[in-house]
Amino acid sequence: MSTTRTRGLPARLEGVRRRFDRWRKTHAARTRIPEPLWAAAVKMAEMYGIHRAAKALRLDYYSVKRRVEEKVGTAGKMPKEPAAATFLELAPSPRGEAYECTVEFEDSSGSKMRVHLKGGQTPDLAALSRSFWRAEA
Repeated sequence: MSTTRTRGLPARLEGVRRRFDRWRKTHAARTRIPEPLWAAAVKMAEMYGIHRAAKALRLDYYSVKRRVEEKVGTAGKMPKEPAAATFLELAPSPRGEAYECTVEFEDSSGSKMRVHLKGGQTPDLAALSRSFWRAEA
């Protein structure tokens, strides 16, 4: 038997697979897997993918996935639902004074549009925003 690769698995993944096999031989079925073995499984999933690691280690895919997500956290991931848009009404100045403001639009893909308004005339921001949201990236 080769010590570097067995059944086409990378050597590290094969080593962890052997650790799981030794542990399974010495413990009854349905015994909780110890945290050090789970940590090794998560590391293998990060290196070789959740499916490949779960299959090689004979673990439930979703259990491995949940533990990988817990370790990685949600930093840098897109939220499942986009944040609710806020509405800001720009009321015309009662005295017709000149004003200056900037309105920014941003969609979930990161596209941005910035409109700098100066003076007393207000463009149709509703139409402008509709054209931005409907535009194809």
